[in-house]
Amino acid sequence: MQAQLTALLAQAAAELPALTTRPAFEAAKARYVGPHGALTALMKQMGALPKDQKPLVGKLINETKTQLQTLLDAALARLAAAEIAAQLGPAVDTTLPSPDAAPGTRHPLTLVRDELASILRKAGFVIADGPEVETEYYCFDALNTPADHPARDAQDTFYLPADVRFGNVAKKSSGERYLLRTHTSSVQIRTMLKGPPPIRIIAPGRVYRRDTVDATHSANFHQIEGLYVDKNVTVRDLKALLDYIFASLLGADTKVRFRPHYFGYTEPSFEVDLSARHLPKVNKEWVEICGCGMVDPLVFSGVGYDPDVWSGYAFGIGLERLAMMLYGIDDIRYFYQNDLRFLKQFA
Repeated sequence: MQAQLTALLAQAAAELPALTTRPAFEAAKARYVGPHGALTALMKQMGALPKDQKPLVGKLINETKTQLQTLLDAALARLAAAEIAAQLGPAVDTTLPSPDAAPGTRHPLTLVRDELASILRKAGFVIADGPEVETEYYCFDALNTPADHPARDAQDTFYLPADVRFGNVAKKSSGERYLLRTHTSSVQIRTMLKGPPPIRIIAPGRVYRRDTVDATHSANFHQIEGLYVDKNVTVRDLKALLDYIFASLLGADTKVRFRPHYFGYTEPSFEVDLSARHLPKVNKEWVEICGCGMVDPLVFSGVGYDPDVWSGYAFGIGLERLAMMLYGIDDIRYFYQNDLRFLKQFA
């Protein structure tokens, strides 16, 4: 039995390193350790051996099996490496210029954001920025959103662990929690706290909510919010600006209407619908597009503005929804899949 095991191991050591294809390897593996293989046949002979020889032969079989498995593993790794090398082709000289000289393109969401920013700059707005990790004060408290409001529910909002610290985002109180901002309205609060009116800003950026991902919802998306604070600002000014924005972006045939709504930080508040039947894949007479309203006096009081002197409006627009309407895209998930076939369509 020992001589047979030694001969089997020698045969495998000579044959396996010479294999060049995966089918040949599988056939050899079956001949050695398969159900009908040579090692399996020798193991079946143990039953006929004298009782005192079984421990020694069993040890020899286990050692042979281990060595066979090592040879098989090495042969398989060598074949796998050869297959990968064949797929990759010849080595590439990384010092040579790239053969792909196609120019880069901007993401469709970037295109819509920049177009909106360009339109609003003509109306006197400037861009303001703020952190994506916020505190409850800037995201909720200063925006007249009470502690029992549904937007502050842990199931709807991405709160961070209590022991997390962010040096560039200071808390107003020790009991505050950090969270990923649910809107860029927090940038409006930060801007108003920096100085007195007049203020005319837009705040583009990524925001986060615990939405179930489907064709029209995402747990992270992009907004562009606007804030205008001055003396004698009215709803008429707000309506005129939104008419100007959507006519400039979607065409002169676009119509805008207001519907009463509730937002904690504006009063009165409105949902905004637009009619854009001239655009591709817009088969409804009216499509909801954004929210807006006149800044609530309580918000002004919270940042130190006298609501009897100052008035203003705020609005927020979802960039994904605008881009889907503008380019005829029917699934929001396309924006985040990094598929060059999709992205190159907007070059």
